[in-house]
Amino acid sequence: MLHDPAQLDLMFQALADPARRGMVDRLCQGPASVSQLAEPFAMSLSAVMQHLQVLEASGLVRTAKVGRVRTCQIEPTALRRAESWISERRMLWEQRLDRLGEFLAETSDEN
Repeated sequence: MLHDPAQLDLMFQALADPARRGMVDRLCQGPASVSQLAEPFAMSLSAVMQHLQVLEASGLVRTAKVGRVRTCQIEPTALRRAESWISERRMLWEQRLDRLGEFLAETSDEN
């Protein structure tokens, strides 16, 4: 299997929180500072940093500090890994449902 189950667990756990999903959505528009990410949320900068640490540990976000400003950006390859994992499951279920539909069509033709 191409996917590291532990890394996928971290990604999906990180995306389970609405604030972190909001941060990922914002970062999909382009890099942002921690204070820019914090603006729409009613939480302290410390809480925002904790969320960012979870996103970094999952591999979804990368941060770099230049001077006093920490800039965050999305890690597109991590999103592609999660998307690939979901797509593989979707294709599997679509194939199963197609076979079920064929079977049901055959049995209804016999009656």
